[in-house]
Amino acid sequence: MKNYFWNMLINIKNGQMAKKSVIIGPRKNICESFLKILWNEGFISGYKISPQNTRNLEIFLAYTKNGKPVINSLKFLSKPSQRIYYSSKQIWKIDSSKTFIIFSTNLGLKSITECKKNKIGGEPLIVIN
Repeated sequence: MKNYFWNMLINIKNGQMAKKSVIIGPRKNICESFLKILWNEGFISGYKISPQNTRNLEIFLAYTKNGKPVINSLKFLSKPSQRIYYSSKQIWKIDSSKTFIIFSTNLGLKSITECKKNKIGGEPLIVIN
């Protein structure tokens, strides 16, 4: 299930290192919900269904005015081989102004601010700087 998700993250990371403007990713529910969070937070310029193949998404990467990628680093916290879970109390101890964390919760993928607002815990998937 999450292989599509992990591959898409690596494609975004590699695409920004190669200064690409558009990359192709799989059209899965978990990928679309992740891209929606990235788009709402300004880490990507947008995404749409590919006109050539409706099973793929075109992801438009964002760059600063200097040409540097908006996403400086993607770090995987919880891996398939070693899962980590945070309770809502543990999430409140994390400083969300320095790092942006995306959690997998029982309500779907949520950002750290949404988890704090809804008082829910979950599995931290990635940290974006």
